[in-house]
Amino acid sequence: AVRREEAGSAMVARALWALLAALRTGWCLLPQRGYLHPDEFFQAPEVMAGDILNLQVYYPWEFLSSSPCRTVVFPLMTSGVTYWVIKSLQQLDICSNCINSYTLLVSPRLLFTVFSFILDYSVYRLAPFWGADPWKALVLLAGSYVTLVFYTRTFTNTLEGLLFALLMVLVSSRKSSGSSAEPTSSSLIGVITTAGFFNRPTFLAFALMPLLYWASLIVDSQKSIKTLINHFLKLILCACFTAIVFITADTFYFTSVSLDNLYSTNKSSLIDVIAQLHEKMVVTPFNFLSYNLNPHNLALHGSHPRVTHFTVNGVMLFGILHILAIDAGFKMLKKYVHRLVLVRWCYRGPPGLLVHSEGSPTLLLFYFVPLAFLSLFSHQEPRFLIPLILPLVLFSASPNRAVKWKLLLVLFNLLGALLFGCLHQGGLIPCLFHLEQLIHSPASSSHPQHYTLLFAHTYMPPRSLLNIKKTDMHVEVIDMAGSGEETLCQTVEQQARNFTCSDCRIFIVIPGTVRATITKCGVSFRNETLIFPHLSMEDPPQIPVLSSGNWSSQLGLYILELNKDH
Repeated sequence: AVRREEAGSAMVARALWALLAALRTGWCLLPQRGYLHPDEFFQAPEVMAGDILNLQVYYPWEFLSSSPCRTVVFPLMTSGVTYWVIKSLQQLDICSNCINSYTLLVSPRLLFTVFSFILDYSVYRLAPFWGADPWKALVLLAGSYVTLVFYTRTFTNTLEGLLFALLMVLVSSRKSSGSSAEPTSSSLIGVITTAGFFNRPTFLAFALMPLLYWASLIVDSQKSIKTLINHFLKLILCACFTAIVFITADTFYFTSVSLDNLYSTNKSSLIDVIAQLHEKMVVTPFNFLSYNLNPHNLALHGSHPRVTHFTVNGVMLFGILHILAIDAGFKMLKKYVHRLVLVRWCYRGPPGLLVHSEGSPTLLLFYFVPLAFLSLFSHQEPRFLIPLILPLVLFSASPNRAVKWKLLLVLFNLLGALLFGCLHQGGLIPCLFHLEQLIHSPASSSHPQHYTLLFAHTYMPPRSLLNIKKTDMHVEVIDMAGSGEETLCQTVEQQARNFTCSDCRIFIVIPGTVRATITKCGVSFRNETLIFPHLSMEDPPQIPVLSSGNWSSQLGLYILELNKDH
């Protein structure tokens, strides 16, 4: 009877996971309206849209040749590949309108969504090793709004989480008999660790515990010092080779070095070519660290208390699972200290936090050690912690840790998916879709017009979604960010004074919560379009106004067309 009940539970879990996996893919294609952070566009898709599709874009400072802080390898392998595919399809006339705002948004996201199933694979592989229930862990993973929303977006943090998952799979090997297997993946571990470092140097914080665990496995399993050295030598050589690949690619990209330039008319020797490359060499992680280790630079992006990850961001992402992990961590620490006191004179060897048979303490270290290292920096955003979902769900799905709080987990993830997947800055992407259709409408094509698009109090609009070629000069985008009332009105009035040509159209995009500001600028509008929903946490709606019946405008984004006759 017990076995039948377990089999029935496993079947239900399989069906639930399949449903959640379909939701993950379907919601990506729908697409998701929420806009989490500008980095989801400006660390890959926006840059690649300019380079590969020749669209008007905004290049962030990290991708300028004067301050290269991001590797170009991963953007090329992800957004670059998807944009090359849709460009090729359009050039081959397989699809006449392959390049549009929808495909520009969804194609890179779809690739990341496919990649996100690396997490599911990793959980399924790792669960038996760490003593967790595979299907319970998979349901926890697939049902988390972090997986549904963050892991389907084009963040470098998403790639960091996937590489962390692969690293955990490589260091967790077990024979069919159940004992730990001799590590044989030294080369791959070197490649993934280096790739993760070039993607985000913070990857070293996540890689530290897996690497220490792997090293302890090697030391325990090897009798020969020669074999031991061989493992570490493979790792170092593969890490160096991977670093050379990344440095070469970044150097060619950021310094515009080409083989034609290197082999110029003076027919440089190979030694001269190597010397030129060495002189122009770009090592993006070092530039990244140099910038981010400066407290003044971090303050420009926002400073937070050092405990923000522990007390706020962990709860915001993982809810009760984070709180339960903290509780278990304190209990483990108390037990460990107690054991140290009792056996300090007679116990041989370490007290056993990395004993391979005890999965839970080690998984807690895999969770809290990166959390502690990331807390050393004053700039702390929730997305920095998304790679930690893997050790957390494995820890939470242990058989002796029955998930109680099921209803709370469901409600928490529904709320998170609604807030971040739909509401948060949720009007900006549909707004860009609407403007792209307007600019490329048949009427606009037959009678070319000049468009001025002014965005105020929104996240930075990704210009690529407007699908404007670099050679087209009839669209101007003005990003006012969070400008004050006086600056905003001055800009609007200046645009109104310059509103002289017959084929000019000026649109102002602004959240409903600051809609009243525009009315003070002494201009009128001939057209209003309200996109719902849109929640701006920088300009949140006022509770009294929400309850007064005017809630739709407070939770909306306005597209206002300036009246020329004013």
